[in-house]
Amino acid sequence: MAQKTKSVYVCSACSYESPKWLGKCPSCGEWNTLEEEVRVSQPAAGKQKTSHTAASIRSFALSQIEPDSELRYRTGMGELDRVLGGGIVKGSLILLSGDPGIGKSTILLQVCRVLGEQLDVLYVSGEESYSQIKLRADRLHVSGDGIRLLCETDIQAICEHILSAKPGLVIIDSVQTMNHTELSSSPGSVTQVRECTNLLMRTAKSLSIPIIIVGHVNKDGNIAGPKVLEHIVDAVLYFEGERNLSFRILRAVKNRYGSTNEIGVFEMTDAGLEEVKNPSEMLISGRPKNTPGTCVACVMEGSRPLLAEIQGLVTPTSFGNPRRMSNGFDYNRMAMLLAVLEKRGGYFFNNTDVYINIVGGMKLDEPALDLTIAMALVSSLKDYALRDDVLAFGEIGLAGEIRAISHCEQRIKEAARLGFQKCIVPKHNLRSIGQGLKEEIEIVGVRTIRQAFEALIL
Repeated sequence: MAQKTKSVYVCSACSYESPKWLGKCPSCGEWNTLEEEVRVSQPAAGKQKTSHTAASIRSFALSQIEPDSELRYRTGMGELDRVLGGGIVKGSLILLSGDPGIGKSTILLQVCRVLGEQLDVLYVSGEESYSQIKLRADRLHVSGDGIRLLCETDIQAICEHILSAKPGLVIIDSVQTMNHTELSSSPGSVTQVRECTNLLMRTAKSLSIPIIIVGHVNKDGNIAGPKVLEHIVDAVLYFEGERNLSFRILRAVKNRYGSTNEIGVFEMTDAGLEEVKNPSEMLISGRPKNTPGTCVACVMEGSRPLLAEIQGLVTPTSFGNPRRMSNGFDYNRMAMLLAVLEKRGGYFFNNTDVYINIVGGMKLDEPALDLTIAMALVSSLKDYALRDDVLAFGEIGLAGEIRAISHCEQRIKEAARLGFQKCIVPKHNLRSIGQGLKEEIEIVGVRTIRQAFEALIL
């Protein structure tokens, strides 16, 4: 009996299937995400014999399994190892995504420079030629016989080469350019991306070879292709940052072998990406002195405290609808803070335009930023410059109270290390701070917004 083919339309955002094309996905509500997928139905041939029998399948107790002593490969970049949870795990499949030109291919070539000295690294590119990769490698001072290049888009041929060569690390740049010849859809479609990633996953697990794949993003900043792509891989890394700024943030949104709260900070230079060992000092460098509307906060990114400068600008407006704008902070939370400041604090912003900016291109959403943003706005509203050696952090409730936050002592230690003399913290956190730290830096506990502003100006 001949094989039958049929077309279905699959949503690239949520994998919803429809027998006909629709402009809007009924499941997730996204527009123009349904892509055609041609499927071949196999004829029924009676009961199929399976390749495994009950006697050949064996389970193991968890206590019987011995972990590999050399489970991770160190990349030589401390910031990248921090995000990965200590290094690249053998047999893992890692997805690295980010905007065009953010530095994905750059950081992978720099990883090849370090790991190429101890492993055989296979760099597969479907976007560049051999000479183009060589030019970029020379610019980054990457060389060595341990790095092998392969410019190919046939995923089956690539996996066969991996099975025969058995390299120590494989890099695929990028998965959207890979093509499975048995599928009729074009490269980059939902079907192609899913099946190519599945084939790479089986190859990585069978040979215990770590594979890093580069993924493109769409105009919304999400990974292009089906959502199932993020479920298949072991780790998903995002490169964040503006192309016109030199600093880059590497963040893990999924990691089966480590924490997803850690971040890595890099700076893009002519020689590639360089690690920023002290991001707090970088983020507050060049801070204006004696200027209203600026305040410093300390946020926690995983186990790392980061100091960030918050800038607020409040200007009178003659229009009926004042403008509100937030860069790097949630707009809805800023609107809530403005309402609390007016209702509970007596600071009125109804006839003013309000702008919030987090310096350095950072995107922060921790509740501990509430007090810092409120103080920056009040400082700009009153046109009163806060002291340069003072910082504040705490969560603000709808009743105007300052609520306790986590890791308060660790934040204060970071502020003291960078030369700050005074910290405004929630009153409830004072009991958990050691006496030795209180002698090193002045710590003031506050309960309300007005108490916080009065403590900052004294």
